[in-house]
Formats: sequence, structure tokens, C-alpha cells
Amino acid sequence: MRPGGDTLALAGLGLGVALVPLGVTSQYHLSIGVFIGIHAIVTIGLCLVMGYAGQISLGHAAFYGLGAYASGLLTTKLGANPWAAMAGAMALTAGVAYALGRPILRLRGHYLAMATLAFGIIAYLAFVEFTELTGGPSGLAGIPRLRVGGFVFDTDRKFFYLTWGGVIAVVALSLNVVNSRVGRALRAIHGSEVAAETLGVDTAAYKLRVFTLSAVYAALAGSLYAHYLSFVSPPTFGFIASVEFVVMAAVGGLASVWGAPFGAATVTLLTEVIRDVMPRLLAYASGEHEVIAYGLLLILIMIFVPEGLTVGGLRALRRLGRAGRRVPAAP
Repeated sequence: MRPGGDTLALAGLGLGVALVPLGVTSQYHLSIGVFIGIHAIVTIGLCLVMGYAGQISLGHAAFYGLGAYASGLLTTKLGANPWAAMAGAMALTAGVAYALGRPILRLRGHYLAMATLAFGIIAYLAFVEFTELTGGPSGLAGIPRLRVGGFVFDTDRKFFYLTWGGVIAVVALSLNVVNSRVGRALRAIHGSEVAAETLGVDTAAYKLRVFTLSAVYAALAGSLYAHYLSFVSPPTFGFIASVEFVVMAAVGGLASVWGAPFGAATVTLLTEVIRDVMPRLLAYASGEHEVIAYGLLLILIMIFVPEGLTVGGLRALRRLGRAGRRVPAAP
């Protein structure tokens, strides 16, 4: 999409965000909308890493959890202002991602995937085992609500606007990245790291920067999650969450910033359906069965629409439009 088209699309997204809560009265549906926005922020970062830079990450739920726990701990244990805690959580996560990315981004392919997966598992175990700090399996409660003066984000409607305001800001920043010289460098790295290096692209630096930026996005989403529910627990940030984020990115289109919110919406709604239907089909259904469902969905998308439903759908519409223009008029 061209920069002018991006501006119009952002304006349309902002208008939609402003109008949707006015027509939705169900608190449950607004809550789903909040989670879609939170997931979209993580997925946008994952699209930058996987779709543009071509680096595989199976541990983004760890950065999501770091943001949530850091924000929760800073406010509950140290009494920090929630907004300052969110900024601190993003800074901490950025530092962790930078320190982690320097060694592991030297790996490629399956080795990089295994390294990020290992990091996700280590982070999850830390959330579970450090009971005095994180609350362990019981979780961390009492996280305060976000507020601006006397205005408290204490309803689903208020938090919907806050979350989707964050989505719009993240989309705008990401579009500036991908439409700049940095975006061109990332596409070159995705095409061929060797070729990019011969053209003078500092591949290591660009990969590390985009990896760190995606981690900051995940931390922002985690902080929003923590202050929305006022509670965090380890299962939310496990391997299944990382798989969900990858599926969201694939559904929307890995190389599409605009596809990320669509993918997040599709998979979040599908998750609700699976959780409602699966127990009726299998009495012993568990989270592992959800992973199987996500795996099957990802396989089907990679086979039939490898560029994602958003990009694939737009291309199909363009082909139909061209075919319609080629049809000769009736005499």
C-alpha cells in the first residue's frame, strides 16, 4: 500500500474504532474487542520480525509475559505509577531482547526457531517457579487500573478505546518503518542475507533492531493486558500463546502490517469458538487440542494461501476486477 493509502486506511481504522463501541452494548463483545487489540499489537511486531526480516520467533509470548509481569510487579511491589510502570516494562523487555538477540540472531532457520522456543520455555518456568516474586501458579493479583487524573479506565468500553488507540499508534509507527530505508533493508535481508551484506546492509544491526522493536510491542501489549484484568498468571504466556501469535501473523499475512489486526481478530474469535465447541466434541478436550487445531489451520493456510488471507484476498479481488474489465461488452 502506498503512503497516501496508508493515511486513508489509518483514518478509516480510527473512525471504525470510534464508532464500533457505540453500536456494541454487550460487555462480553467489548472484552473480546480489547483482547483482539492486545493480540494485534503483539502480532504486528511478529510480522516485522518474520514477514519483513525473515527471522523465525517462537517465543514472543515470553516478551508478552515480561511486559505484563514487569508492569504488575512495579505497581504492586514498588508502588510505581502505572504509566511509568508500563514504560519501565517496555524498557526492561527491550534490554532483555537486545541482550538475547545479539547471540541468537546469528542462528538461522530451525536453529533460530529452537533458540527462541527455548527462551520462551525458560521465561515460562521463571514465571511459575519464582513464587515469592511472581506468585507462581497462583499468579499476581491487585494490579491497579490505568488512570489519567480522575479518569479511570475501569470499563470495557474505556479500555477498548485505549487499546485500539495503541493499535493505531503501533500500526502508524510500523508503516513508517516498512516504508523507509529500514524497511527496504529488512526486505533485502529476507530475500538473501548474503546479497544484502554485499550491498552494504548491516544485517546483524537491522535484525537486532527489529527484534527489539517487536519485543517492545509485545511488552506494551502485556502491560495493557495486566492493567486490564488486574491479574496475570503463567498459563497466559506459555508455548500455546506463542503458537497463537504465529498463527495470527500467518492468517493475516506475514509480510503485511495491515494483515496483523485481521489475523488477530480471526484467530481470537476462532479461539472462542474452539473453546466453546471442543468440549462438546471431546469430553477430555484440553489446551493441547487447541494447538492441534491451530496447527491444522496453519498448514491449510500455508498450502492454499501462503501469503495470508488478507494479502491473498486482495490479490483475488484484483484478479477478479481485471477479469471483469477484459470481458467484452455485449453487442
